[in-house]
Amino acid sequence: MSIDLIKDALPAYAKDIKLNLSTLSQEETLSEQQLWGTFLVSALASRNAFVIKQVEAAALDYLSEAAFEGAKAAATIMAMNNIYYRFVHLSSNKDYQTMQAKLRMNVIGNPGVDKVDFELWSLAVSAINGCGMCIDSHEQQLLGHGVSKEQIQTAVRIASVVHAAAATLEGEAALADTAVAAAA
Repeated sequence: MSIDLIKDALPAYAKDIKLNLSTLSQEETLSEQQLWGTFLVSALASRNAFVIKQVEAAALDYLSEAAFEGAKAAATIMAMNNIYYRFVHLSSNKDYQTMQAKLRMNVIGNPGVDKVDFELWSLAVSAINGCGMCIDSHEQQLLGHGVSKEQIQTAVRIASVVHAAAATLEGEAALADTAVAAAA
């Protein structure tokens, strides 16, 4: 399984991340589509090529083509929205809160997958990117559609663990590069 390849690549000190990857890949509070879509958007948001490749390989076994594209669309649109709305939220000039965003976001209205799944994936990306406005908005939508707090928490747990795996592997690669440079 491709998740096992991520676990194998992690150093011993990241044992908790390895264990959490195992547990979360078997999580039953989400549908398979929600679970693997959340893994995929989290990998994409974490930007580590190895993690993306391994999660993609695992997700292909569980996601339809439409769901795969919907997850990628969620990661993409939230990459834009999280920056914009984090700025609006953090700026001390509150005038930006009353201004139209003037950014195209058509995919949110027609994501090609179940709206709940798209919202869940958008929430996971927003958690990784640290956009409080987007987190609140997507959580409200999910709760309004009857998604439980436990399901929401599961999506954010997946996001946090996938991001931690990606960050750890990036850090290890940087340390290896530094060691090679120092030896030269």
